[in-house]
Amino acid sequence: MGSDRAPKPEIEGALLAVRHYPGVRVLLVGPEERLRQELAAHPTAAGLPVDVVNATQVIGMDEKPVQAVRSKKDSSMHVGLRLVKQCKAIGFVTAGNTGAAMTAAKMVLGTLPGVDRPALANVFPTSAGRPSIMIDVGANVDSKPQNLAQFAVMGEIYYRAIFSAAKPSVGLLSIGEEETKGNELTRQTFALMKELPLNFIGNVEGRDLYNGKVEVIVCDGFVGNVALKISEGLVEAVRYLLRGSLKSTVASQVGALLARKAFTDFGRKLDPSEYGGAPLLGVKGVSIVGHGASNANAIKNAIRVAKQFYESGVNNRIEQELDGARGLGTGTGTD
Repeated sequence: MGSDRAPKPEIEGALLAVRHYPGVRVLLVGPEERLRQELAAHPTAAGLPVDVVNATQVIGMDEKPVQAVRSKKDSSMHVGLRLVKQCKAIGFVTAGNTGAAMTAAKMVLGTLPGVDRPALANVFPTSAGRPSIMIDVGANVDSKPQNLAQFAVMGEIYYRAIFSAAKPSVGLLSIGEEETKGNELTRQTFALMKELPLNFIGNVEGRDLYNGKVEVIVCDGFVGNVALKISEGLVEAVRYLLRGSLKSTVASQVGALLARKAFTDFGRKLDPSEYGGAPLLGVKGVSIVGHGASNANAIKNAIRVAKQFYESGVNNRIEQELDGARGLGTGTGTD
């Protein structure tokens, strides 16, 4: 019930997911009557593994996360996360209020041992062919050095598990490559990350997000969310400008027609919906948070991400490896 056009894209995405991913069953959580009305618009959905679970309340995008989560115990977020806690679902997917999603996940599921704060990891395409991930992209707007050190460990584990990388490189986002560059947070974090059992390559800059120089980029949620939103805006600008250029002359229109497949492939690589949602790393369970503007394709792929996350056993790896890194500045158990 969280996206800008809920529940239409959620339901359409769920139907796409159960058709594309064998064995997947989706529980649609929200006001039952409203969900069934939307489902009725899809007569071919009859017989598909999609069920409705009633939730009488909805948390809006404009609500204060902590207050909304505490006051709306029968919200679609609460009910969905309780299904995960009760082992009635393997994962939770939302395109709703990010702050509320994180607060509710911490409240209902709890955090893994050794994790002070969960963090969101988002996948980005790169010119090197292999993707990169940035962590955190919005779960924590204020972080301490030990939080970023934990994000580094969790992000590296997630990258290894999902992309089958033996030893992914890890970089700290800053304003220069030199160790002395950055603010107090990045300089203190740099010192901690040097001691971690990671392939830490030092500071990286904003341009390295897309050039493939590093596979895991660590930053606080404020900076990460700004970078994410700038990237999304840039993609839209490129599409708009490219369409205008391709329609400007007859020759360019003919060229566009001949290169249609190449442009389609290019667009797919830059399409945020192809990457689904960002997993909330560090909570006991699978929780995937998508963009408020998510379309059906984004919801479908967020469900895929939840499935992959569960099957790869990321949480068990995070728990084990954070325990091993506890003496190196992480896993303090305090906030």
